[in-house]
Amino acid sequence: MRSDLLRLTRRHFGQLVMGAAASAAVPRLSLAQVPADTPLHGISAFGDLKYPADYPHFDYADLDAPKGGRLTLTVPNWAFNQSPLTFDTLNTFVLQGNAPPRIEGLYESLMTSSLDEPDSLYCALAETLTMSAGGNRFTFALRPQARFSNGDPVRPQDVAFTYRTIKAEGHPSLSYLIAEVEEVTAIDERQVEIRFSGTQTVPMVLAALILPILPESFFEGREFARTGMDEIPGSGAWRVGRYEAGRFIEYERREDYWGAEMPFARGLGHFQTLRVEFFRDRNAELQAFKAGVTTYREEFTTQAWATEYDFPATRDGRVLRREMPQGRRPRFQCWAFNQRRAQFQDVRVRRALNMCFDFEWTNANLMYGLRQHSDSPFENSDFKAEGAPSPEELAVMEPLREALPEEAFGEVWVQPVTDGSGRDRTILRQASELLAQAGWTRGGGGLVNEAGETFRLEYLASDPEQVRVYSRMIETMRLLGIDASIRVVDAAQYQLRQTNYDFDMILAAFSLGNTPTRESLAIFFGSSSADRPGAYNYPGMADEGVDALIRLVDDARSREELVTRMRCLDRVLRARLDWVPNITAGAKFVAHWNMFGYPETEPPYDAPPEALWWFDEDKARAIGRG
Repeated sequence: MRSDLLRLTRRHFGQLVMGAAASAAVPRLSLAQVPADTPLHGISAFGDLKYPADYPHFDYADLDAPKGGRLTLTVPNWAFNQSPLTFDTLNTFVLQGNAPPRIEGLYESLMTSSLDEPDSLYCALAETLTMSAGGNRFTFALRPQARFSNGDPVRPQDVAFTYRTIKAEGHPSLSYLIAEVEEVTAIDERQVEIRFSGTQTVPMVLAALILPILPESFFEGREFARTGMDEIPGSGAWRVGRYEAGRFIEYERREDYWGAEMPFARGLGHFQTLRVEFFRDRNAELQAFKAGVTTYREEFTTQAWATEYDFPATRDGRVLRREMPQGRRPRFQCWAFNQRRAQFQDVRVRRALNMCFDFEWTNANLMYGLRQHSDSPFENSDFKAEGAPSPEELAVMEPLREALPEEAFGEVWVQPVTDGSGRDRTILRQASELLAQAGWTRGGGGLVNEAGETFRLEYLASDPEQVRVYSRMIETMRLLGIDASIRVVDAAQYQLRQTNYDFDMILAAFSLGNTPTRESLAIFFGSSSADRPGAYNYPGMADEGVDALIRLVDDARSREELVTRMRCLDRVLRARLDWVPNITAGAKFVAHWNMFGYPETEPPYDAPPEALWWFDEDKARAIGRG
């Protein structure tokens, strides 16, 4: 089920949200092992780089794939102020407005990530980087051939402008990244220096170095947040082509893209045109795919995948259905019960509300057995804790024992398992007892607290599919005496209420990064983001123990240490249930018209078709689409 799906997974832009950090610790530099003032082609948070300085291209690139053709899709993921339903601005760097997904492809950054490493960056706009002895200053020599789409060279002054402006006026998820960047200075016509505060860590540095670079000249006489439908020139492989606001947008591959034969981009981005279609109705979106209006689709609705893909084009092979592995990124789909409202502040209440969802019955009767019950905000990753804490985990948590829930020191919390009847009396009795312990008892026809206030809950949704899947849960809440309802609103109202935290309960889904750090985790789980508009701390959680663990994650000096500390955080999050895990999928469901080529083996951390697939003329002619 796709619900507020913000899967931040694009090549370099998509790792932004999970990369920023600011710690009081000394910078943890595996970089510190690199000789100071030595020009580098890449950096890694932990360990060695996979690719040497003279690498010709990434291993997953295909130099023989033909260029041309088009891919038309409705997007399965988006970021920042982007919307899959409509757009009214081409500026994705601010909080205001709705930008079209994939517009990030217009922009390059100083460095870029690979899709087959979890925590490495390689030079992109920069030709080399040089680090000072203390790891607080990074000097970049820009590639002389780098050009924006308007023909202007990418200058050090553009880099300085971008960092300064986004830090002051950018979308919160971007400004978080560079919180510890103190100054960016153009040294000469090719070199720019980024100076950090001295409290940064390596993952924070990595995140700050993949900020998209914008041209200063474009904003002369313009307010940064009010560029509207003017295209902000970028130095990336794409430019904006035709569009009709709210209906479609086409991105065209730049024939003059300066980086086409650079190792970080060579053999990638094969389509001539990438067209994104916008639909407000899920059924209309599916019918457009069946009619061939769109040619690639990732399906999030289990009912549709099980029942709606038996049509002539799938039967005769013109459309292929594939169940593909999920990338190795932590992901979660969770409920957020808004703790800014008093009735949701007690963990016993949140546990009881979760018990009203009979996953076993729902999966068997409504989701065709295609889903799994999720236990963790870090599903699909090494960060998910299992069983009792290991000695290494206890060593992390014991000094914080007074600030952590006692349950975190025992067997990790897992979802209750029902009898599959849809009305498991044992589970519901336990839920009722938890509500009573939290001060909610029967009175006046429903649950009331000591003040006589009725327990009310409105589940806010933007997708009617949630009504189909979760109405039974709302009915169960009513059986317990809760004045519960589910309300579907249009996308604009949903976005406004979500941004302003004007809801009781919502469902949200995210795909996170592989090297989480303090500020990136704080966006979802930290006290600093509890009331900050535009952050993703929808539950409004604020806990000193969680904040302390987030700081410890930020101080990890090896991937093994990072995994241990993230598992400790997972234990505490699952004991607290601020974010209540919901469901997860073992595979992603993809359907596409049989007119594309694609790699036999996908890179492990992400596999965007926009970058890796190509148009196959022979296949297209064979199905009458040539």
